[in-house]
Amino acid sequence: MASVSHTLDSYLSSPISTKSSRKRASDSRFTIRCNATESPSREPPQPSSPTSNPSLSDQLKPLSLTLLSNTTKNPPPPLRSKPKSIWVNPSRPKHSVLSLRRHAKSPYSYNPQLKNLKHFAQKLSNAHFSESAFHSALDELEPLPTRDDALLILNSLKPWQKTSLFFEWLKTKNLFPLETIFYNVAMKSLRQGRQFQLVEELANEMMEKGIPLDNVTYSTIITCAKRCSLFDKAVEWFEKMYKTGLMPDEVTYSAVLDVYAKLGKVEEVISLYERARGSGWTPDAVAFSVLGKMFGEAGDYDGIQYVLQEMKAVGVQPNLVVYNTLLDAMGKAGKPGLARSLFEEMLAAGITPNEKTLTALIKIYGKARWGRDALSLWERMQSNKWPMDFILYNTLLSMCADLGLEEEAEKLFGEMKSSEICQPDSWSYTAMMNIYASGGNVDKAMNLFDEMLESGVRLNVMTSTCLVQCLGRGKRMDEVVRVFGIVIERGVEVDDRFCGCLLSCVTYCESDEEMKKVLDCLEKANPALVNFVRLIGREEVSFDVVKEEFRRMLNAAVVEVRRPFCNCLIDICRKQNLPERAHELLYLGTVYGLYPGLHRVVKKINLQRIVEIFLSIVLLFQELQAKGKRIK
Repeated sequence: MASVSHTLDSYLSSPISTKSSRKRASDSRFTIRCNATESPSREPPQPSSPTSNPSLSDQLKPLSLTLLSNTTKNPPPPLRSKPKSIWVNPSRPKHSVLSLRRHAKSPYSYNPQLKNLKHFAQKLSNAHFSESAFHSALDELEPLPTRDDALLILNSLKPWQKTSLFFEWLKTKNLFPLETIFYNVAMKSLRQGRQFQLVEELANEMMEKGIPLDNVTYSTIITCAKRCSLFDKAVEWFEKMYKTGLMPDEVTYSAVLDVYAKLGKVEEVISLYERARGSGWTPDAVAFSVLGKMFGEAGDYDGIQYVLQEMKAVGVQPNLVVYNTLLDAMGKAGKPGLARSLFEEMLAAGITPNEKTLTALIKIYGKARWGRDALSLWERMQSNKWPMDFILYNTLLSMCADLGLEEEAEKLFGEMKSSEICQPDSWSYTAMMNIYASGGNVDKAMNLFDEMLESGVRLNVMTSTCLVQCLGRGKRMDEVVRVFGIVIERGVEVDDRFCGCLLSCVTYCESDEEMKKVLDCLEKANPALVNFVRLIGREEVSFDVVKEEFRRMLNAAVVEVRRPFCNCLIDICRKQNLPERAHELLYLGTVYGLYPGLHRVVKKINLQRIVEIFLSIVLLFQELQAKGKRIK
């Protein structure tokens, strides 16, 4: 009932006294006059008698008593303290019952065989049929599938082999014309199996039969070529797409940008990006991630700034993947300060870093030797409980090894051992061994080696190399022999770096007996190197023989150890009082390009010597002048 804002005064226009008036009253309407109160001085007329002229409220009172229940006699039931709640998804509100516009139902919903078709497709997918048995199972399908039924089965088959067989069966049966959508569904299944050759054959077949290739067809072909690392094919089909006049979609643009970036075609990437932007394409976060990775690989800082500016202009908020890509790019471009600013911007945007983010930032700080920032980041990682994994822990340990932070590394290594998820692995022990070897802590290095063996962690060649180098500098040759025996027993394949450390141990030997022990170990790993060591120890060997054997020995070694080999061999000759042989090895090393900057160093040393002599002459001249002597 609507409320009335004004006070209503109702009264009868005249008393009902005569018969005619009674008749009119019974035949005509009951009149109620409603007057709004205009001023306080005006009062409504009062009825002459309350009994003869009842008020409207008195007249309606019996009606209210008849229709409305008496709440005093029958009180309402009490409400529940915890009424049953009904959850409503705010993103998908319930449609009104009286909706005038119904949703169009899928044509499959009217198909009574829908359940049977799905069951049949699942049976074909799960069964291990040969090609002949597969065709036999299809021939038993009754009735033959219609267009919609065949499309449903083709889209439901998961292995690409069975999708290809069913598609070929449809072509042989010729039940209905195969449209573009059938080829697109088959190509997507083949793309899942990385079968680009079959995809390209289907595309050529469409061209021969005059079946149009739409945007989805080209996009499937290009992305399949990209997944198969056939970048030239992806570019070829993209150019064909442009010639047909089709406009690429977001997926195609992002895929082609990535293809051009992996091919190193920076100019083509920028040209395609600007052309796509001019055609109305709005790039997404994936496209910007591709651009950032490309500029990061090239170390192009201006390109990274271009990506950031474009993202702001388009209004795309970077996600975690984009931030990780840009941080990696900042590290390759050598911009640790900008990487730190970008990381703070990511945190301000409310994005929580993951293991890849923190690993990239730690690598940047370690490469720039920003130890304070790296330790500050580590403290934030602990306080905020950011995720940690093996790679991140090992990156932190490697950073501590590069910066010589032994105490911090020991604390971090202790956290790894107390962790239930990230127990130290062989790379963790290698980083700690590198720290102890660099600092010359032989006892800690040996204790760590024994702990590694007891814990069952697999021994690798890098840990053994660091330990042998540390023991050699500490002149503990017996332990070098023991470690070498354990390395061979554990089946570790020694490389040229390990042999170089053993060769350097020979230079630290103080007796012939120690030298013999180390050379015996080295002979088991590299017999040719030991033969050359014994060759240069004989004075009767001519220079030509030494030259030929030296060249052969260098060719058998990797490039990184050739100069260390030569340095150790020169030290061995000096230790055995063979200065002429040492000069020959230095000459050969210079001839073979092992010391490319040696002549500049010699020139610099000679120039410094000349300057020193000139300054001494000037000082002598001033001193003589001060004594008043004449200089001829």
